[in-house]
Amino acid sequence: MYYLIRETLAACTAEDIADADAPYVAVLTPEEWRRDRERFAMGIDMEADPKAVGQTRAIVNYASLTGSIAIPAVGQSEHLSGSFAFALDEKGVVFIDESGLAERIVRAVETSRRWRMPGLERFLYDFLEQIIAPDLARLEQIEQTLESLEEEILAGDGEPVLSRLNAIRGDLLDLNLHYGQLLDLGLELEENENGFFAEENLRYFHLFAARADRLRETVNNMRDYTVQLRDLIQTRIDVKQNRIITLLTVITTIFTPLTLLTGWYGMNFRYMPELEARWGYPAVIAVSLAIAGGCLLYFKKKKYETDPGKSA
Repeated sequence: MYYLIRETLAACTAEDIADADAPYVAVLTPEEWRRDRERFAMGIDMEADPKAVGQTRAIVNYASLTGSIAIPAVGQSEHLSGSFAFALDEKGVVFIDESGLAERIVRAVETSRRWRMPGLERFLYDFLEQIIAPDLARLEQIEQTLESLEEEILAGDGEPVLSRLNAIRGDLLDLNLHYGQLLDLGLELEENENGFFAEENLRYFHLFAARADRLRETVNNMRDYTVQLRDLIQTRIDVKQNRIITLLTVITTIFTPLTLLTGWYGMNFRYMPELEARWGYPAVIAVSLAIAGGCLLYFKKKKYETDPGKSA
């Protein structure tokens, strides 16, 4: 795929880009890049292997700028994910990709953008914007999920929520790294070390970097939210454990005097008068019930909670 950056992306052939009066965009497979890279005269020997691309970065060369873009897959999201490499100079940009991801983004720019002042800088801005365009909706969805998890935690036991919360936290970590790398990429383009871009158009890269930074800040706030939810779960678990311990303490306190009583009369000394008394057995039962009832009334008066299923 070859395009010239005019009012819109205009499809062309590989031969058209040689003497064109406009910057070009090319989307090639790794095989096409190895075969035709001399056509672009960027003075680099980059073996682009998309499978080896693991991060978003930019590398400044003597006569070009090369790098890669990696978009993480988050949860069950249907948003774009994958990776590809790129190389650019003042004449245009080449995307090297075998998955079709870069082609999808370029086609989205082709169908949705029309420029009054076309240029390579504006195309790169719109291309990068397509990568993060759905992310506000994605982050809103994650935030709504976190809010529903909080309601579940407050409504009952939070332990079943913990695995789902950890999965979301992992996704947020991936997104935080993703936006940080996009921010670095935007700043590297804005730096314009090789002078490929017009000074008045560097504002596009500044705008993109600022937006990536805001998204990263949003993700960091949501990560803090997940930490608060994990603390809330732990608090609920601690409360539940404390109530169980309280119940066990109450039971132990009730049965301690009964244990003493049964131990005392279990000694079976020969001259214990109650052993042969007709009222001895029912008397011990009555005393035991009185002790148990007295303890329960005492705990009730002191408002000790003995139901571990209740929560604060």
